[in-house]
Amino acid sequence: MRTARFTLDPAFTVGTVDPRLFGSFVEHLGRCVYTGVFEPGHPTADADGIRGDVLDLVRELGVTAVRYPGGNFVSGYRWEDSVGPVEERPRRLDLAWRSTETNRFGLSEYISFLRKIGPQAEPMMALNLGTRGVAEALQLQEYANHPGGTALSDLRAEHGDKDPFGIRLWCLGNEMDGPWQTGHKTAAEYGRTAAETARAMRQIDPGVQLVACGSSGRSMPTFAAWEATVLQETYDLVDHISLHAYYEPLDGDVDSFLASAVDMETFIEDVVATCDHVGARLKSRKKINLSFDEWNVWYMSRTEEQVSALDWPEAPRLLEDNYSVMDAVVLGSLLIALLRHADRVTIACLAQLVNVIAPIMTEPGGPAWRQTTFFPFAQASRYGRGEVLDVRVDSPTYETKRYGEADLLHATAVRGEGGTVTLFAVNRSRTEPLPLDVALNGLGLTSVVEHSVLADDDPDARNTLAEPERVAPHAAEGTTLDGGRLSAVLEPLSWNVIRLA
Repeated sequence: MRTARFTLDPAFTVGTVDPRLFGSFVEHLGRCVYTGVFEPGHPTADADGIRGDVLDLVRELGVTAVRYPGGNFVSGYRWEDSVGPVEERPRRLDLAWRSTETNRFGLSEYISFLRKIGPQAEPMMALNLGTRGVAEALQLQEYANHPGGTALSDLRAEHGDKDPFGIRLWCLGNEMDGPWQTGHKTAAEYGRTAAETARAMRQIDPGVQLVACGSSGRSMPTFAAWEATVLQETYDLVDHISLHAYYEPLDGDVDSFLASAVDMETFIEDVVATCDHVGARLKSRKKINLSFDEWNVWYMSRTEEQVSALDWPEAPRLLEDNYSVMDAVVLGSLLIALLRHADRVTIACLAQLVNVIAPIMTEPGGPAWRQTTFFPFAQASRYGRGEVLDVRVDSPTYETKRYGEADLLHATAVRGEGGTVTLFAVNRSRTEPLPLDVALNGLGLTSVVEHSVLADDDPDARNTLAEPERVAPHAAEGTTLDGGRLSAVLEPLSWNVIRLA
């Protein structure tokens, strides 16, 4: 196998990582909330019904923002159903997931959950611009954020939350380009609604940060034209535009699946180009950043049949994908793609946090455990803070059906405080180890602190209720740093974290 190579130099950087790149997503879907985050009566639950075992894992995962309450759920969401005395909250039909929503977990509980995670966990609230609009968005903003002295802020205090929630990051709807979305709109219709909502919200608080809906995926027939039309209306009013992408091995095409990040990087670059084109046309010096606020490996082809068979149950088992080592390697590669575009992707949310296509799984009344995908995310969140260095690989390649020729090596590097550097690297070869040679120029690095690997002789190995610790990262051997050159061998089908000091 030919050696893969690249050079690191502190003079060549991409941008600084925004901590919100390591966000996640809690939607009222399946068991993400009920028996996931929230299970009164569970042996580890606190007085508010939050599962302590889940809370510990969320902290370990390193989540920095949590998008809520959807997702498709938000386009039928009535925020006032989710506040006030729990026993008085109404039960509603959720059209998105053909389930019954009890509203036992609502806005106050969400904010309480975030505060228990810690100050690093920022709220990211999605607004219903499907069945509702400007007036309801302003009502929610006043209830959540105004200090007091108005009907809705005083109502919040009456409900037991004297202090404002301080939500500064808002999504202006969800996937409004999608025909599956309740209240689906054309780009022109949505752009006008989003602009009106943004303008009004800024009258209350000029400092709010707003995310306009981009395309639900790069394969949408309206992709790019949607972004251009929406931004024509909202460019001076919003800060971000959203991207959503999910990947699975379609028709058994594993080679393309392993190169999913090729598509993600193209998606990001296409949206950046569209944003900058609109900015140029408007003669604006402002740059719109990207919020990749839904991304993951998701076996979506199984979902439609699951949902259509439901008859309005409470918190059914939905989208509970059990992830393999291969899935975790792909997820690690998607993280690398986000980091490689940290100059413009400043928010990202792994969808979702618990049980629903999630890194954390639970059993009602029983344990919580880490899926294989937990480990790349936790390591990237912990060590991927700082300045992203420009990595341009010289790598052996392989051919894929969907994306053409792809590098076997996918990599990035982040320089942290004190000059430490962490390399994140994936070997996409399913059968061969990949020698790696990295030239380190002007970084003053002298030692390998750690080379951690997620790989397994069985690429289908998984963590389950019966075997919750079957898969975990292990230490690599033989990685050296000598004379400004790093030498390593990446195991087949592996996610690697190499820390240097």
